[in-house]
Amino acid sequence: MRTTIEIRVKEEDIDALGHVNYNKYISYSERAMGDWHKNAGLDWNEMSDRKIGTVFVNLNVNYIKEARLGEVLRVETIPLKLGTKSFVIQQEIYNERDEKITEFTKKFVMFDLERRQGMKVVDEIARHFHQE
Repeated sequence: MRTTIEIRVKEEDIDALGHVNYNKYISYSERAMGDWHKNAGLDWNEMSDRKIGTVFVNLNVNYIKEARLGEVLRVETIPLKLGTKSFVIQQEIYNERDEKITEFTKKFVMFDLERRQGMKVVDEIARHFHQE
């Protein structure tokens, strides 16, 4: 399941160089992850109620092009790889000219909040990955 959100670059997103600060791209990607979870059928509130979560264990980011004030960016979230207790998500950010400006690979571990340990990836998430 691929999801897409749009984000308009705001003044507070801009750094002293006049473009989006590198930390803001990570913030944008997290907003897109929240949207992906919601569309997967397991939003943050439901995970909290079930006392489960996802622990972010690895992040790879490639900054390709800059984004500037007022641009509307498109963040695409794509499930990449499913493990037993973990999963990998790919995210790409595109500018208004459809140029890829940032790409992410993120690895998460499914986490039992009561036992404080990894657990099997729940079906609501697992079903969105292609089985190999």
